[in-house]
Amino acid sequence: MRAARRAAAPLGGVLTAMVLLWQARGLDEVARGDQLGPGFWPRLALIGLGVTCLVKLVAEWRRRHAVASPTGRVPRPSGVDPLPEISQAKLAAGVALIVLYVLATPLLGWALATAGFIVAFMWLSGARSIAGIAVNAGVGTVLLLYVFIKLVYLPLPKGAGPVEAVTLALYRALRIF
Repeated sequence: MRAARRAAAPLGGVLTAMVLLWQARGLDEVARGDQLGPGFWPRLALIGLGVTCLVKLVAEWRRRHAVASPTGRVPRPSGVDPLPEISQAKLAAGVALIVLYVLATPLLGWALATAGFIVAFMWLSGARSIAGIAVNAGVGTVLLLYVFIKLVYLPLPKGAGPVEAVTLALYRALRIF
């Protein structure tokens, strides 16, 4: 019964990805010939979700059919450390950061919210090098800005009030606008 429960989530992910992929088939009816249509990125994410869940499903199936030890548990290969326990507090904080990021993005603009999210998530994950966190947040945000605005042509939120002026100044400094 435990094996069936472990396989239920990946199976549900595969089925959900397939249904949503089927529903997304008409998104590119408004696409121009020289650009990616509005359905490209959602379909790419759904394919990634489906493939990842399928790999997890196969891993669970193989685990179920592996030779079990006398205790009924699948033995670990020698030299492999057991997985560490998941910190429920860190997991809850990570989920809260994601929700906060989604809520803050319209107010702070995508660039500032993303940089702040990267800083907070790296700190939560255990990174403590201020320089490393700053470089990752800065370079990561700038690279994603170029990909989303210049390559994919996504209109990202610029923020509310004076933050919009800061975002536009950043875009001009990066020659995005």
